Amino acid sequence: MGIAWGLFGRDIAVDLGTANTLVYVRRKGIVLNEPSVVAINLHTDRIVAVGKAAKRMIGRTPPHIATIRPLKDGVIADLDAAERMLRHFIRKAHRSRFLSRPRIVVAVPSGTTGIEQRAVKEAAYEAGARRVHIVEEAMAAAIGSGLRVSEATGSMVVDIGGGTTEVAIVSLGGTVVAKSIRVGGDELDEAIITFVKKEHALLLGEHTAERIKITLGAVQDERSAEAPKGRHRTGLPAEPVVEEEAEEPPEQTVPAARGWNPFRRADQPSQAPPGEAAAEPEVTTMTIRGRDLVTGLPKTAEINRAEISEAIEGQVQTIIDAVQSTLDQCPAELAGDLLDNGIVLTGGGALLRGLAHRLGKATGMPIHLVERPLYSVALGAGQCVERFGALREVFLPDSRR
Repeated sequence: MGIAWGLFGRDIAVDLGTANTLVYVRRKGIVLNEPSVVAINLHTDRIVAVGKAAKRMIGRTPPHIATIRPLKDGVIADLDAAERMLRHFIRKAHRSRFLSRPRIVVAVPSGTTGIEQRAVKEAAYEAGARRVHIVEEAMAAAIGSGLRVSEATGSMVVDIGGGTTEVAIVSLGGTVVAKSIRVGGDELDEAIITFVKKEHALLLGEHTAERIKITLGAVQDERSAEAPKGRHRTGLPAEPVVEEEAEEPPEQTVPAARGWNPFRRADQPSQAPPGEAAAEPEVTTMTIRGRDLVTGLPKTAEINRAEISEAIEGQVQTIIDAVQSTLDQCPAELAGDLLDNGIVLTGGGALLRGLAHRLGKATGMPIHLVERPLYSVALGAGQCVERFGALREVFLPDSRR
């Protein structure tokens, strides 16, 4: 059977994210990490660029070229663009050959409807899949964070992505309680754009807002925030926050996580992989550039971390409310497990300064930080293709084919 699967190509796992799409190839690891953006020539209906090249075009294109983000709030908003983007990424990662039709595991938000799941499957089938399986992002994040989801013990994961925040309590290979809210990195960017427009009469672009969020984004002043208690869980070495600024793919393939140890004590120093730069000194203010809403001319302004904390406070509180609401629905038998195991925080939003401390203070529970949060869902979905038989129970029921 193994030889037969080899003839048809290696199975693939896809983290089809609102901001980035990651592709995991069986026995290789994460081989692709690119922005979920497509640039299309409206005159010819041909793709001009996909991924990083298309993202660089946002806000800079002539009228006949449209830059499209096929996913919005974690679900497919433009099925045709999603199919073309997914087909491009799969072929780029899989090096398509004759008769190569892999099985594909796709991670989707917990609140995805049946219609939205069918849209995801159609996109994957059109991209060349032989068989498509769906796994919830929260479950994939839990697996990718090293949680033992198949055991009779409760574990909680909070995955803050680009379009959604997934909160789930998992046990025995299933989701006991889950909540998906359409608040994530994109909402934080929008909040920053709105704040700067109101307070500085300055219109910012998406790239600038994202750069401000990464550079200055914080839930509270770090001087008053202590590091949360608990161990850090990960299947990968630590990486500096600055590496995530451009959300670029790694120069080297992220290896498949076989035989990995997901636990590291908080008192153990983390080791960055070879070639990764050390984190730069913290920045508390920055100069931003945009268009003056009064004069219409280019303008610069100074903005600081306190202002950004104020700008994103509403979105942060919404995320905390979702976590507390999920805990309120937790069965009594699992409540004790959660007190022992704590909450695992992952996704790009886990990089927001002070969030772990704020969340721990609001819930009274230890918060475990995933060291490379952008890879958690992709690694979890990848484990599903590596251990297909053992983790088959985590797939959503198949209503197609």
